Amino acid sequence: MALRAALLKSIWYAFTSLDTEDSGKVSKSQLKVLSHNLHSVLRIPHDPAALERHFSDDDDGPVSTQGYMPYLNQFILDKVTEGTFVKEEVDELCWTLCSKKNYRPDTHRVLSNQDGMRLWCLFNFLADGYPLTLVPEEAEYLLRKISSVMPVELTCVELEEFLSQDAVQKDGLSVWNFLDVVNSAAVSRGVDGESISVAVEKVYREMVGNVLKEGYLWKKGHLRRNWTERWFCLKPGSLSYFVSEDCKDCKGVIEMDQNCCVEVLSDRDGKRCMFCVKTLNKTFEISAPDSRQRQEWITAIQTALRLSAEGRVSLHEELKARRRELREERERRRAMRAEETRRLRELQGEREEQLAELELLKEAQRQARVSLQQEEQRRRSQHEELQKTLQRQLQEAQEARANLRAEVAVRDLEAEHQQRRIRELEDLHHRLQEALEQQIRARQEEETYRYTQTRLLAEEEEKVKSLLALQEEQEEQLQQTQREKQELMQEMERKSQALDDAQLQLDRVRASRRRVDQDIAAAQRKLRQASTSVKHWNVQMNRLMHPIGPGERRASSSNLLAPPVRNPSVSETESRPPPKPEREKQNSLHYDDTSGGENMDCGNSENAQPNDAE
Repeated sequence: MALRAALLKSIWYAFTSLDTEDSGKVSKSQLKVLSHNLHSVLRIPHDPAALERHFSDDDDGPVSTQGYMPYLNQFILDKVTEGTFVKEEVDELCWTLCSKKNYRPDTHRVLSNQDGMRLWCLFNFLADGYPLTLVPEEAEYLLRKISSVMPVELTCVELEEFLSQDAVQKDGLSVWNFLDVVNSAAVSRGVDGESISVAVEKVYREMVGNVLKEGYLWKKGHLRRNWTERWFCLKPGSLSYFVSEDCKDCKGVIEMDQNCCVEVLSDRDGKRCMFCVKTLNKTFEISAPDSRQRQEWITAIQTALRLSAEGRVSLHEELKARRRELREERERRRAMRAEETRRLRELQGEREEQLAELELLKEAQRQARVSLQQEEQRRRSQHEELQKTLQRQLQEAQEARANLRAEVAVRDLEAEHQQRRIRELEDLHHRLQEALEQQIRARQEEETYRYTQTRLLAEEEEKVKSLLALQEEQEEQLQQTQREKQELMQEMERKSQALDDAQLQLDRVRASRRRVDQDIAAAQRKLRQASTSVKHWNVQMNRLMHPIGPGERRASSSNLLAPPVRNPSVSETESRPPPKPEREKQNSLHYDDTSGGENMDCGNSENAQPNDAE
């Protein structure tokens, strides 16, 4: 579609150049010659019979673009195959036809015919819509692009004034006006023809030829492994390298596809600023003149890989689409601002109308004020009587309000009392939660100590069994080896040594068991402290949960400290745990004897805290 649109732009200029009378129509003989030339440059087989059949109507008059388009689409553009022809030849043919009519270089013009054709191609590339015109922003962009390559800037005050004209802003800039603008700018700035030719050629190769970057680089060979300077030309789909910059002797092409990547290399082999391009089969080592050039090449190659992955063939097509979107966005914003201005004007008109109505209302108000003053004297007497009645009612309302305030004050006091009770209950709830968490942690520690004790007891039993087995084996050996007593004495000494070691290990296990027992006793002691704290807070909770009426007195501190006596219910009796075995009772008695004094001290200290808080 992009190639078809580009060809249509060039052919449109050729068609309009044949319209000498500017009537929008061209004679059939001229169109036959144009069609024959297009078949030749596009490498399409020419069918004169089809051409004759298409134009074999009774009307011998000229044909418009609408009448020529069906033949152009069916017999020319539909048969075009990309890669089988050179587009520059098509552009040169169309430029030759249209330049004879519209562009005639004279002695005051700097641009040559070839430079004019290249600028004409650049103009067609950036132009949209028919007739082909260029918006001032795109013209400025193209001029800046050319000026960036030249040592002298082409833009000037006269050029900016010409581009800012209303006709140019509205209808756009034609290609012939654009060429005149470039010629006048070059003459005014004193630019020679060679400099502007080099700049136009470079911009033409970049935008129309899709050359992302080109220049001399050093490349390492694959067979002889020597370094050779080559002219590299990067396009969205390939990276080609030639012997020289005339691009005639191509030495190789690197395909820019999804299997290709670029990486930075460290300096070696006497070369610096190196990078490599990796493909599926080969790795191309390249050296740039400096680090800036290397970074520019790496960025350009990454751009080519991105365009290839996205299926795009031209970077400037994407940039042109972005600039078009920005212009459309600016137009939308400009339209919105115009709409807002129109609305503001409408609002201002409405405001003036409202001000006029307001003046009329003020005049009516003044008249109403005069009539009110007249009626005021008549109603003053009635107002005095009403005022006396209202004063009497106001006194009654004030008395009722005072009574209501007293009731509200009483209710506020009750509300404050209830809020204090709620805060006390919340504080007690937090303390109970902390005590419950301490009890849970103490139980977890107790379970851990019990598991450790069980494991140590199992190990101790296994060792005792091994010792008993060893002792039985020794007794059997003593009965059987009475005759070899002297030989077995050494064996008995070794076994006795092993027995001593086992006994020593058993003593260690017992010592560790005693330590574990002590840890379990400490955990049980913490558990009892936590349970004592929980019981205490439960008593406090039961006390605070009992509501206090407005007329009741708060109980004394001695009554608050006394826990309520409650008979256990049947469900509580059933839910009590069964009695401990005899061994657990002995252990608990042993723990109680060792830690009784500490529990009493802790219980007393915890029981004293709530009394201090009270």
